[in-house]
Amino acid sequence: MVRRLAVAAAFLACAAPALAQPAQAPFRAAASLMGDPKYPPDFKHFDYVNPNAPKGGVVRFGADGTFDSFNVIIPRGTPGAGITLIYDTLTTQSRDEVASAYGLIAEGLSYPADFSSVTYRLRPQAKWQDGTPITPDDVVWSFDVLTKNNPQQAFYYRHVKSAAKTGDNEVTFTFDQGGNRELPQIVGEMMVLPKHWWTGTDGTGKKRDITQGTLEAPLGSGAYKIKSFVPGRTIAYERVKDYWGASLPVNVGRNNFDEIRYEYYRDDTVEIEAFKADQYDWRVETSAKNWATAYDFPARKEGKVVLEMFENRASGMMQAFIPNLRRAKFQDPRVRRALNYALDFDGMNHTLFFDQYTRVSSYFSGTELASSGVPAGAELEILNTVKDKVPAGVFTAPYTNPDTPSEQSRRTNLRQAADLLKQAGWEVKGKQLVNAKGEAFTLEILLASPAFERVALFYKPALERLGIQVSVRLVDSSQYVNRVRARDFDMIITGWGQSLSPGNEQRDYWGSEAADREGSRNFGGIKDPAVDALVDKVIYASDRAQLVAATHALDRVLLWNDYVIPAWTLGYTRTARWDRFAHPPVLPQYSYEFPDIWWWDADKAAKVGEAK
Repeated sequence: MVRRLAVAAAFLACAAPALAQPAQAPFRAAASLMGDPKYPPDFKHFDYVNPNAPKGGVVRFGADGTFDSFNVIIPRGTPGAGITLIYDTLTTQSRDEVASAYGLIAEGLSYPADFSSVTYRLRPQAKWQDGTPITPDDVVWSFDVLTKNNPQQAFYYRHVKSAAKTGDNEVTFTFDQGGNRELPQIVGEMMVLPKHWWTGTDGTGKKRDITQGTLEAPLGSGAYKIKSFVPGRTIAYERVKDYWGASLPVNVGRNNFDEIRYEYYRDDTVEIEAFKADQYDWRVETSAKNWATAYDFPARKEGKVVLEMFENRASGMMQAFIPNLRRAKFQDPRVRRALNYALDFDGMNHTLFFDQYTRVSSYFSGTELASSGVPAGAELEILNTVKDKVPAGVFTAPYTNPDTPSEQSRRTNLRQAADLLKQAGWEVKGKQLVNAKGEAFTLEILLASPAFERVALFYKPALERLGIQVSVRLVDSSQYVNRVRARDFDMIITGWGQSLSPGNEQRDYWGSEAADREGSRNFGGIKDPAVDALVDKVIYASDRAQLVAATHALDRVLLWNDYVIPAWTLGYTRTARWDRFAHPPVLPQYSYEFPDIWWWDADKAAKVGEAK
């Protein structure tokens, strides 16, 4: 491609010397949305790794439920845990920067000043685990099957007009518009699959089908491959001894375990007991109750099990009770605000969570992207472009959740909730909340986790005091996923994780086009032209300052519309581990990176004892 561009430019220079020539896009070993990447092209390894980390040992994880496929392309089925370990992507991120990408399969990239396309140059040494070279055809085919067979990914990459081979080791993604700074990088995050394997035949001579689930161990390109598995119960991955990318600077000090294993358990109660019995090594604890009460067992007292909390610096979170706005009873914002007034968060936090949490007050909680105070400066300018489409309070006061520090405040909040419901056309008759047509206000809270059942049952009495008929429905994970995909629910409890560099995914979270698309993460069904406009401001921000201002504006408008009833957050990840592992003295700023940069510590393991 470079040679063809040079010839064309020379021809035009001779034919029409008066024409100004566009500058050729520079080739980059890395790219960043935050200015210049931290690491130069000739860097040896990331600062936060131990380049001499020993290789060996086994690390075991617990997993919930079951799995029925190793095909990560299609949205149907449940892929096996850890399956992405077997695949490399065009680029990989460092963990001590925000939004910087370094070449992995690709040795680098180039894109024009208007971000209207990106070209990736593949490393000639990049190979599949059968020794076959990774080619531009693999990249193009992967993009085509991903966007054809996965509606969510098709939506995410909808501005990618084409992917084409443009040189022996080059592939170019052309976009349908310019100005989207994120697009060149996010296509580099796409998983690359082996075209020759997926279009070939299996050991029985049957032709493989990328549109169907499979439990045949796929061919990969990454540092691990599937060693063995028991369907629905166990998956073991082994380190590839001749991994083509082992010596790349982005991989030095990483992928240190000989084996990574996932053991499946039917529910969290069984899973935590298995951890205490040394059936697996590492656990992320999501239950405040468990963290406070479940780890008082001999191995913890003897120092064989370590509890450690890692600060979350790389992401924000909105966890919430999410009403389904597609249903008429939730379309009035006064109704949704009333549901917020009914939530006794302080009582819930004390009774259920051992006072470990704080109330979520932003869709980007815990990051610089969270709105605060009243809008000013660039944020105010952005909000003024949608002034006639947003609640007036956006401009005059910061968003706040109702407080419930005392019994008196709880009663006051319930009265406020009742008043809002009355304003929205609902009244209590015969102890039931009904509308003008006499239809009762019913509310089913749909759950897939027993851990959330306690939460929903705590919320239920306050809602019933308002005259709402409440039921709590706990279903298995498959039924839950199917009902959420089909939008067959009144309310769910879930959330959205947010990176420090929001972009195209915001359309999938809040965009009108995603509201009725099955499988999107616009769970509540938000359709708001102001939100759509602000999402575009985020995506097309020209620099970091504009991105932050646009995100503040988006956050503020989402909050003031009361689309969700914010729940709780914790600025740390709670972890428990059997003390068989070591890590570099300073972990990266934005992740604790287990098991990626940790390693098996033989001395520690000897003291703890042999894994059971």
